[in-house]
Amino acid sequence: VQLQASGGGSVQAGGSLRLSCAASGSILSINAMGWYRQAPGKQRELVATISSGDRSNYADSVKGRFTISRDNAKNTGYLQMNSLKPEDTAVYYCNGEVALSTVWGVREYSFWGQGTLVTVSS
Repeated sequence: VQLQASGGGSVQAGGSLRLSCAASGSILSINAMGWYRQAPGKQRELVATISSGDRSNYADSVKGRFTISRDNAKNTGYLQMNSLKPEDTAVYYCNGEVALSTVWGVREYSFWGQGTLVTVSS
């Protein structure tokens, strides 16, 4: 199983970007998906999560500006980022709680994408 994050780039403050996280492999289903970010010199922090039932949760710092969504048929998650601010500059990572068929039955494992850099200039 691999999660491939993409869509990062450089934008000016007030601009928008859309991140994608595509999962591939022998996946039965993806339960929760999430986006996290890590700015230079800071710890990784939660940005947004979305459940298998499309219930979403956001960090206070991005509420009203970011929207998390998913396309279950494509095993892909998205993060639409609007009204970007310089403080949103970070490497963004996606995470998925993936159900796999194993010799022990169905098991859920957490997978991370490789990160995509978002740079917002003032």
